[in-house]
Amino acid sequence: METVGVIGLGVMGAPMAANLIKAGFDVVGYNRSAGPVERLVAAGGRAATGIAEVAAQADAVVTMLPDSPDVEEAVLGTDGVLTHAREGLLLVDCSTIRPETSRAIAEAAREAGVRPLDAPVSGGEQGAIDGTLSIMVGGRDDDFAAARPLLDAVGRTVVHVGTDGAGQTVKAANQMIVAGVIALVSEALVLLEASGVPTGSALTVLKGGLAGNQVMNVKGDGMLARTFTPGFRIDLHHKDLGIALDLARATGVAVPLTGAVSQLLTAARARGLGALDHSALLLVIEELAGRAPASGDRHPAAS
Repeated sequence: METVGVIGLGVMGAPMAANLIKAGFDVVGYNRSAGPVERLVAAGGRAATGIAEVAAQADAVVTMLPDSPDVEEAVLGTDGVLTHAREGLLLVDCSTIRPETSRAIAEAAREAGVRPLDAPVSGGEQGAIDGTLSIMVGGRDDDFAAARPLLDAVGRTVVHVGTDGAGQTVKAANQMIVAGVIALVSEALVLLEASGVPTGSALTVLKGGLAGNQVMNVKGDGMLARTFTPGFRIDLHHKDLGIALDLARATGVAVPLTGAVSQLLTAARARGLGALDHSALLLVIEELAGRAPASGDRHPAAS
């Protein structure tokens, strides 16, 4: 495996591609908008004019796209990866999509002589930049072994969690936990502020105790400052909890906390906050507590 194609050079895909270049891979990338492709070339990668050109050149293709329909179009479309892939190509989908979509893509890929893996990632933009992502991989053992050098170039915790679609199922569980923790951290910060406790020092001690968690470590300071530049947008997390709720319905599992947080994310989107970082759920919690600012002073989208 020498040439890796990357389809989708957004917040996560671009730094992942950069780390593949640093690891010595020949990286060819495609994105719908030109800017990210130009930055990839500046970092030492190569530009492709479309998906067909990526698939025709690559030994492995990584897709990092927003949702199930995007991956279906890129892989299964009339001019998609499977139409142009070489025999034995590794298809590593790092998007977060529905497990049933991953299973359907895997079946079609094997019929086309392509080796599929669903390999969604967790760790946010900073994890992608640092190459420390957690990667949960579904697929066959031998395909996972073949893709391991690629995955190790972008992640620190790389685990084969099961068969086709298993990676996406674990990612749904991951997103349930992250959303729930963001909601609880938001409630705690609002409570501290309402009580007149200095939130900076409170956050410092909370990070060091049993309540400490990665959400507070990565998002806490930004939440205090009410800066919500997206590392992961509310719109996307809302989509991910929809996947989790569908899985819960299909398996007959009650997930009441996930349902409640999903409704809070729905409320955030209704208030025009969908393009902000998911930590902006704090603004909805503030509003429910009657402590939202009278104007949009803290963020333009909060008014």
